[in-house]
Amino acid sequence: MKVNVCIPDMQIPYEIPKMINSLERFIKSFKPTTVASVGDEIDFQTISKWSRGTLLEYEGSIGRDRDKTVEILERLQIKHMARSNHTDRLFNTISLRAPGLLGLPELNLENFLRLPDLGITLHNEPYELAPGWLLMHGDEGSQSPTAGMTALGLAKRTNMSVVCGHTHRQAIVPFTQAYTGSAEKTIYGFEVGNLMDYSKAKYIKGGMTNWQHGFGILYVDGKIVTPVAIPIQRDGSFIVDGFKWK
Repeated sequence: MKVNVCIPDMQIPYEIPKMINSLERFIKSFKPTTVASVGDEIDFQTISKWSRGTLLEYEGSIGRDRDKTVEILERLQIKHMARSNHTDRLFNTISLRAPGLLGLPELNLENFLRLPDLGITLHNEPYELAPGWLLMHGDEGSQSPTAGMTALGLAKRTNMSVVCGHTHRQAIVPFTQAYTGSAEKTIYGFEVGNLMDYSKAKYIKGGMTNWQHGFGILYVDGKIVTPVAIPIQRDGSFIVDGFKWK
């Protein structure tokens, strides 16, 4: 049986180190078939639209944040990455504010994050991570405030199950089509959560969120795929297959 681990939004440097550490230990020991990230690995906060005209724009941390991101991508043994709105910030900022730098190899996202050196493939389009399952970020359609429904909306549009992030929520929502019990087909929307320190999300009014920490696993037995949501506790611990990791 193949096992695909799906890493949620980390938004480095706003990640929670103890959760990253627990995941690293789990992946080293569990040895999944592959590890995929749903996007937003790095926040790129200094070049976001929210930083313009503020002290954040002059923080000067982008190189340090990049190096930390590269380190964590390697530690978590990630092999597939979905494009995402936060990683899009690099190209968007250059194209809008410094278009003369377009085409500079060092500022290509793959090279900037050293993905070729890490053996990571960046998928700019939905990627079939498992039979009938697409890896996406989650911002490709409309967003629902209810956990799982954003992913299910994408699943209905593509007629395939979707595992994604973006919402920072965690849920698995099935949708079945059938007629008199025959020709039944079930697709799933799977949102895998996040690994972000909520206190650093200054853009959330009043600090109120309905997010969940966690990650996802896809167990693949031939063409049969079983999704499992793994919640992560505040101390960084979680349970997989009856074993506790911390």
